[in-house]
Amino acid sequence: MSSRRPVEDSYHGVRVTDPYRWLESPDDPDARSWTAAQNVRTRAQLDAWPGREEIRARLTELMTAGSPAYVGLREAEGALFAVKRRPPLEQPFLVTLASADDLASERILFDPNALDPAGLTAIDWFEPSWDGRHVAVSLSKAGTESGDVHVLDVASGRNLGDVVPRVNGGTAGGSLAWDPAGAGFYYTRYPRRGERPDDELPFWVQVYRHELGTDSREDTYEIGREFPRIAEIHLETCAGSGVVLASVQRGDGGEFVHWLRDLSARWIPLTRFADRAIAARLGEDGAVWFVSLDGAPCGRIVRLSHGDTPQGVRAAREVVGESAHAIQASFSRGSGLWVGRDRFYVLYQQGGPSVAAAFHLDGRPDGVLTAPPLSAVDDVVPLAAGGALYLAQSVTMPPAWWRARGDGTPAAPTALVEVSPADFSSCEVVRDEAVSPDGTRVPITILRPRGIPLDGTSPAILYGYGGYGICQTPAFRARLAAWTERGGIFAVAHVRGGGELGDPWHRAGALDRKQNVFDDFAACARRLVASGHTSHERLALLGASNGGLLMGAMIVQHPGLARAVVSLVGLYDMLRVERTPNGAFNVPEFGSVDDPDMFRALFAYSPYHNVVDGQPYPAILLATGENDPRVDPWQSRKMAARLQAATSSGRPVLLRTNAAAGHGMSNALSHQIEEFTDILAFLFQQLER
Repeated sequence: MSSRRPVEDSYHGVRVTDPYRWLESPDDPDARSWTAAQNVRTRAQLDAWPGREEIRARLTELMTAGSPAYVGLREAEGALFAVKRRPPLEQPFLVTLASADDLASERILFDPNALDPAGLTAIDWFEPSWDGRHVAVSLSKAGTESGDVHVLDVASGRNLGDVVPRVNGGTAGGSLAWDPAGAGFYYTRYPRRGERPDDELPFWVQVYRHELGTDSREDTYEIGREFPRIAEIHLETCAGSGVVLASVQRGDGGEFVHWLRDLSARWIPLTRFADRAIAARLGEDGAVWFVSLDGAPCGRIVRLSHGDTPQGVRAAREVVGESAHAIQASFSRGSGLWVGRDRFYVLYQQGGPSVAAAFHLDGRPDGVLTAPPLSAVDDVVPLAAGGALYLAQSVTMPPAWWRARGDGTPAAPTALVEVSPADFSSCEVVRDEAVSPDGTRVPITILRPRGIPLDGTSPAILYGYGGYGICQTPAFRARLAAWTERGGIFAVAHVRGGGELGDPWHRAGALDRKQNVFDDFAACARRLVASGHTSHERLALLGASNGGLLMGAMIVQHPGLARAVVSLVGLYDMLRVERTPNGAFNVPEFGSVDDPDMFRALFAYSPYHNVVDGQPYPAILLATGENDPRVDPWQSRKMAARLQAATSSGRPVLLRTNAAAGHGMSNALSHQIEEFTDILAFLFQQLER
């Protein structure tokens, strides 16, 4: 039992007691000893299950025996660049190819496995210069996401020695865009030590320019003093235009402004937050293309010509009007809208699955990109010669890069096709929906073995997220075969807070409407039971990050809903989250305790504050990474301590802490295998009859 050391706070006249504040300090010797003891306790429980090694062996096969996979594809001067995953190597590495159909031309440019065999050094992202001569790579260690940029010569693979520190971070991310001549680049820059107080270093990101061959201390400031403290910036240039586009998001709430650096080196504001332009891309002629929600909740495409940029987005012309399906637009690289030389491509959501539509530059439709049924198009790369490459996958079909030629020739897969030892041919994917308490119909995607009896006897996992407008799209997860091969069902709840049904779907699950997310998910769980897919005693709930908050809410609001809950890198104390660096970026999504009304909403659902002593809680596995820059690991420590003290069910409440990991984006492959082994061992242990 963890010792209580109560600390009392007052919020708008309400006194709130925090019994485990002492677990927030990572350097407190007692907190470190407590965490180590929790790991020992967790290992004793999970390692005791006799089937664990069998599960580990199967997961190792599923996650290491597949073919290589290519992600983040980019084209520069006719060459392709990509991050390649080649199991069993711990980390992906950077390669270049002559084309997507010429694997023999592949050449390794940078391999972090050679630099760090332990797998703790990861590529955050990369950006080739427009002339294809250089590539900038952001590298970080041990899950911190704190990335320094290194510049490589493509012809030789040699590191040029240009190192730009603090370009990427776990709070505001990071971005870089080369000038058309390849002589330098624009990049996001976090404050360096001494420029601001230490507790302000994760904020105030600005844009600087670096000239190749110079010391980064000589880099010149471009823009950013006008931006919010919690600005997240994405930069873009285009080979033929010479202008720079900066898309600036205020925290994580989906509010954007866009600035353009014109040919006279002036930065011009193109949009305001009130304009509801949520994504922007550059055309080769200097035009700016936007996904606009202004008067169009599902989104429309507007184009601002180069000559009209001083007037801003209000001078833009509509190219594609609003559709019945929402445009799926995200922050990174303008995902959801891609502009090429002869066509542009728009990604549309269909309640989870997505389709990409092609258009001529004047807005005339040119059909939908070929993809498997109930699939997702995850990326589109317009090619200089015309047409595009695009990445598609489904729950049962591995990712493959396809080529759309744009000349009437049918699209076809390229040589960049992933092959997996996971075989889901004995499974089927079905769509269902639940009805939330307010009458809202919530989509569910279900992966299940064919022919299973719908009599409530099958074990099932229900996964959910519900935040930031992020869509839960179909994804091929080879590791799930270790679950379905034993008769398990895996379902995804497309709850409000996500973007599966457009911006209104997101807004209906944000700020003081967050309870809708929890109600939706509980309704989906009950629907799985009512439809005979499983029973409450055979049901497990799974979520991560914001989905961990969802798991916490399920534990405290519906303790009898499921037999087991697995929550990874989750948020639980919603009153103190904004006092952390990344938590401040979440305020536009969650609200602030400084506002009396938002405090009441947060306090009402904050999982940590709604744990009840003596309640029979389900079996719970909480997992966190000690270097997580997005969700502080003390969130999991405090929640574990509180639940262990409160539960009366006799079922375990376990905490798993990885000292060499972060939020999960760049975890070494061996660490991923061990974590999912523990998850399945825990679930089989708890759900077996």
